[in-house]
Amino acid sequence: MALDPKRTVTELRELQELTGNDDGAQRVAWTDTWVRAKDWLDGKVPLEATVDEAGNQWWTLPGRSEKAVLIGGHIDSVPNGGWLDGALNVMAGVEVMRRLVEEVEPAATVRLVNWADEEGARFGRSLFGSSAAAGSMADQDELRSRKDADGNALPEVLAEHGVDLDRALEARKQLENAAAYLELHIEQGPVLESLGLPLGVVLGTFGVERHQVTFRGQAAHAGSTPMDSRRDALAGAAKLELEIREIARATGNGAVCTMGSVVTKPGIVTSVVETAECLLDQRHLDGFALAAMLEAAKVASGRICKEEDVEVDWERIWQIEPILFDEQLIDLAGEVIQELAGKSHRLPSGPLHDAAEVSRAGVSTVMLFVQSLRGLSHTKLEDTKEEHLELAVQALDRLTDRTIAWVASDSEKDIDPPGGGSKPGEAGSHPAHD
Repeated sequence: MALDPKRTVTELRELQELTGNDDGAQRVAWTDTWVRAKDWLDGKVPLEATVDEAGNQWWTLPGRSEKAVLIGGHIDSVPNGGWLDGALNVMAGVEVMRRLVEEVEPAATVRLVNWADEEGARFGRSLFGSSAAAGSMADQDELRSRKDADGNALPEVLAEHGVDLDRALEARKQLENAAAYLELHIEQGPVLESLGLPLGVVLGTFGVERHQVTFRGQAAHAGSTPMDSRRDALAGAAKLELEIREIARATGNGAVCTMGSVVTKPGIVTSVVETAECLLDQRHLDGFALAAMLEAAKVASGRICKEEDVEVDWERIWQIEPILFDEQLIDLAGEVIQELAGKSHRLPSGPLHDAAEVSRAGVSTVMLFVQSLRGLSHTKLEDTKEEHLELAVQALDRLTDRTIAWVASDSEKDIDPPGGGSKPGEAGSHPAHD
């Protein structure tokens, strides 16, 4: 069966109709709509599915070598999400598997995986299935206490879907023979569109520093307190918000800093703000640069406190180191894009992906990005030109073939391909939602 990228686009539209509404995609993990999507997906793959202890779906095409090339994605979405985020990864992989099934036995085993709950939309825990398989899930005690907006406990909901939280890490055996991992994803940002390029190679995923920063001043009457006598906590937060923009600009190379929330107390129009609680998110692909950004923000907050006669406390909410993908696979992906699109561009990923967890498990990993129109994602306005989607399917297909050859060559030499991440089973923490 010849590769048919147009079929991938058609099937993505079919999935959109099946599991979405006027507000967008509704494939939130651990819901009936998600199950409907998984059943639909299983019917599209010409292989028998298995489900591991973390709820991940697997389809395996045996090859001459037990060393496996994995193609991965996720069918779940955020509420009111887009038609491509996650689903493109899986459906492009389905089309590649269809072609491979009809050809001679591949030189290496090829496996397609639909990771469970990448988004973390219902319980605030992203990358559930991939972190379990990677052996990096280290927050099960905390997960036992998680509840959704309706008060349903995570362990009970998982059990309804055949997943025992205490056994989820047994999914680690799925990566025992994994030699390479490939993931195609929409960019979810504006870089490729701004460059006029359909495709890009992902260098890795950003490291993240996420803190609650609390400025403390003094509540006072808004009418009777002179401006030069005020200890306004919101003034401290406002100055830090402007400061972090300059820190990101000065750091460069994709650095981003975001103050995503500010809650003031007492929060009334007749009082000077006594406390301003801020949520600060900083990201960079270089760990040293990320650490320098954090230190710069802390120094700035100290200076601001002196200027405004307020105090500040910093509390880390979450942190993850940058994940760099495999250099050889990056080169192979660049060659494929050069052939198909005429020019290859390398860029980091600001959002996190399942690929980061697989890479942390020591599996050689790379991602392909396809252009996102207006850089929009996690919204029903998310879109990509159909010709670019078709080109992306071709790129994943060619990259799969070259990766199979690379893995098979190393297998014949009895040499494992170099890994792009940390040791299997290394513990890490995870975001509430990325």
